[in-house]
Amino acid sequence: MNKESKNLIIICIDGARRDRVQSSEVYKNLENKGIFFTESITYAPYTNSAIHAIISGAYGYRNGCDSYWHSANYNNDEFPTLSKYLQDNDYYTYADIHSDLILPKYGFDVYQVYDESTTDLEVRHIKLLENMKEKSNLGKNFFIYLHYETIHTGIMNSVLKKYTNFSDEYFSNREKNEKNYDKYFKKSESYLQKIQDKITDLGFWENSIILILSDHGVSIGEKFGERAYGAFCYDYTIKSFAFYLSKEFSPRKISHQIRHIDFMPTILEQLKIKQYEKSEKIDGVSLLPLINNENFPILYAFTETGNPLNDRAPPKKPNTKSIRTSKWKLIYNEYNETKELYDLESDPEENHNLISKNLEIESMLWEKLIEHL
Repeated sequence: MNKESKNLIIICIDGARRDRVQSSEVYKNLENKGIFFTESITYAPYTNSAIHAIISGAYGYRNGCDSYWHSANYNNDEFPTLSKYLQDNDYYTYADIHSDLILPKYGFDVYQVYDESTTDLEVRHIKLLENMKEKSNLGKNFFIYLHYETIHTGIMNSVLKKYTNFSDEYFSNREKNEKNYDKYFKKSESYLQKIQDKITDLGFWENSIILILSDHGVSIGEKFGERAYGAFCYDYTIKSFAFYLSKEFSPRKISHQIRHIDFMPTILEQLKIKQYEKSEKIDGVSLLPLINNENFPILYAFTETGNPLNDRAPPKKPNTKSIRTSKWKLIYNEYNETKELYDLESDPEENHNLISKNLEIESMLWEKLIEHL
């Protein structure tokens, strides 16, 4: 193992809401370990397309996975995964997930699928980190991807299986929904505290890049028509967070809007791994200039999903799309040819549609959005 190289640990807390993270002491404890990106936008407000975008640095309409149904369409030849890059650079690569639909298998030496209904993820993932220490002691760098699924499992059983996106009973009980969500979020705090303690015990803070993020948020009844996630492009599901932790960086918060697709090129640059020249150009950009307080551009974040409308299953092609800056968002509802424009600073809950108000920002964002259509 090269003493200057680093291990990589990625932990996805599936369904962790940004507002809960910002008020959690357990999550806040991570802020003194590196960079806290307070505004990281997901490509998709559901798991598989979101994770495929993270691991490829590319939007789903380019990498092949742009819906719930298209994991098998992922184009590894043109978009090598982060795991493939690391495997090619002599890393031991390991994935632990609840479904083989959410993460491409390419580039993983070991690819394990657990039963989300019966597995104790605290015990399981602590053991896996101990196994990585054994690899490290043998002189091998490692990359491990851990997917914490308990919030999703709880919401699946208590919301998705019980209500539809149009259940009056659900949307008229906001306080009940919040308490229900918080019950599962607290379990993620217990998990994360024990994982932090284990990472400390194993000495991984010293020689690892550790990325902790959520794939998407979860509705607690904000907008009628979306009881959980995946139907709309509103901020409660697409506006996420990320802790990018490394001894190389002084701890600080960064509120500049970034995208989940930016983490792969950031990691590769930090590890001094060059992207393959024959592969397709990715959509993400390295965040190292931003981290190092250098000039950094405004990043426009594109998100898309398939609104299920009155169907139980989502459509096979995205039909709801958005483009976002830190101040404004334009949503295009392709299924009924409507648009929504929100001033996110004065209207963070996106209640006042400003479309057709002759605002200059509308045409500018539309031009940015059609680049992706």
